[in-house]
Amino acid sequence: MKEDFNEHISWCMKQKRGIKLQEINQNLCDVYLKKAKSALNMLNSAEEKKEVDWIATTAYYARYFAFYAFLQKCGIKSEIHDCSVSLLYLLLVEEGYLDKKHYKDFFSAKELRVEIQYYVALELDKEKLKNSSETAGPFVLKIEEIIDKITTKEIEFLRNKVKNILKEKYDK
Repeated sequence: MKEDFNEHISWCMKQKRGIKLQEINQNLCDVYLKKAKSALNMLNSAEEKKEVDWIATTAYYARYFAFYAFLQKCGIKSEIHDCSVSLLYLLLVEEGYLDKKHYKDFFSAKELRVEIQYYVALELDKEKLKNSSETAGPFVLKIEEIIDKITTKEIEFLRNKVKNILKEKYDK
């Protein structure tokens, strides 16, 4: 698993729209947090109407936007969703900000969204959909808490972690 993960992160760093360092942008961080909260509002609406496709989609995007807000806070960019999910593990789980369960929920929500959005599922895993829906709000709140509490020193550490991986990529 670790080797595959490192290979995937390395692959992400080589992609045009993959993992890159950029300027820290608090304004974009705030915008993406608003988008995450908007997605949670739409999730509630989709649940009321029992719109399965939109439950899966909004439950995932609430998480994605919240994490993207965190990336903007740190000056890190990733436009490939699989790479963003891997970054969550690398930056937040490995460094102790998040439990592995949050990563698994994020990964599972992404897989469920893709399955429902792009493939006609003959049988819907209702338990998976329920879990995705129920854990979206707590995930967003946890990421928001991390954003509020993270220090400049911690951000610099995370940026250096990404910078070192980027450096390794070019040294090979």
